[in-house]
Amino acid sequence: MSAYNSILLTGGGGFVGRYLSSALADAYPSARRAILYQGTPSDPTPGWEALVADLTDETAIEAAVAALRPDLVVHLAAQSSVGQVAQLGETTWRVNLGGTLALARAVAQHAPSSTFFFASTSEVYGASFNDGIATEQTPLRPLNAYSSSKAAAEQLLRDVLPPDARLIVTRSFNHTGPGQDERFVLPAFAAQIARIEAGLIPPVLWVGNLEAKRDFLDVRDVVDAYCRLIALAGQPNRLTVNIASGKAVMIGDILQNLRSLSRVAFEVQIDPARLRPSDIPIAVGDASLLSDLTGWAPTHAAQDTWLALLDWWRERVVTEAG
Repeated sequence: MSAYNSILLTGGGGFVGRYLSSALADAYPSARRAILYQGTPSDPTPGWEALVADLTDETAIEAAVAALRPDLVVHLAAQSSVGQVAQLGETTWRVNLGGTLALARAVAQHAPSSTFFFASTSEVYGASFNDGIATEQTPLRPLNAYSSSKAAAEQLLRDVLPPDARLIVTRSFNHTGPGQDERFVLPAFAAQIARIEAGLIPPVLWVGNLEAKRDFLDVRDVVDAYCRLIALAGQPNRLTVNIASGKAVMIGDILQNLRSLSRVAFEVQIDPARLRPSDIPIAVGDASLLSDLTGWAPTHAAQDTWLALLDWWRERVVTEAG
């Protein structure tokens, strides 16, 4: 198991980051740990230093990395909502590519022998999903600014980080769980159900494409995979790994599961604004390499994940209404 003395985490205040920061604190309790925030956090993560710097501010990023000199950099921060890409194309590229470049340059200069963990996305495979299940060798054919910028950032890191730096790139498939916001499909369902149950909105649930089939994971299983990869020792300095269940689930079937968990009846209506013109019918990944390297396998049952997500939104709606 690799030991780390100093850890820098970007995106630590986000959905996955909140789970991962806790897991890393447990795994490396004696390490100096810092989270990079865009602005002063209102609720900083306990046990972590708060460093304030915009990812696109090269001077500030260099100063932060120079001060910490981390031997592990975990880069989660991104503009990650595919649904918002059409409106935020420039911001997506500036953050996902420009921010990654600023961070990579600073690491190359001030922490050249570090491990750099980059959370990419399965979306980089894009149109190649039409050819079948995706392995790490599947051609990258991204279809939007989010996936294009992530694919470009992967190559950027290979080129900019020095040979001594260890680069781990993960291509995670869809993951969800308590804490995910409603820009994403399953929390959008759960949030609406919770508000319908509370009588805050009419009993109509608005949806996009229910026919799409996706490879879904619980966020806790994804974080477990991240931690296993970070702890790996003796691996090549350039490693790219899928994180996937290998199973396709229709979005409509998940909605039916959530519907069975609802305390009230509701209608389902298509919202044209939620339809994505480039939707791929089915997207599934092969995580054999991850399993071979680490022994990882998903452990959370899908039904438990859906219920945990819905219960979290029920609590949040009560807070909002209060």
